[in-house]
Amino acid sequence: MYFIYIITNKTNTTLYTGVTNNLIQRLNQHKSKQNSGFTKRYNINKLVYFEEFREPQTAIAREKQIKAGSRQKKLDLINAMNPDWIDFHPLLIDEINMNKFTEARDEFLYKKK
Repeated sequence: MYFIYIITNKTNTTLYTGVTNNLIQRLNQHKSKQNSGFTKRYNINKLVYFEEFREPQTAIAREKQIKAGSRQKKLDLINAMNPDWIDFHPLLIDEINMNKFTEARDEFLYKKK
């Protein structure tokens, strides 16, 4: 699986969009500040949005689409999935429960419509 994700800082003021084939590992890297750069500098490590894809090309295309969009479009995506801006990372740490989490998230979103 491949993922696009949006992470933010503690005060939800700065956003970062990325793509990965291992979401949990990548988030752990952000949280432990293993990589220097934008996310380390601005303490961005709170997962507030993600999407799953089977093909890497599709995930990369979606990442580019999101990055090219306005800040408001990113905020709209986050608010549609995660209106309380909770950090999804703790829910994803246990990979065994990943599918259950995704199903519960989708069921929650479906019921809201």
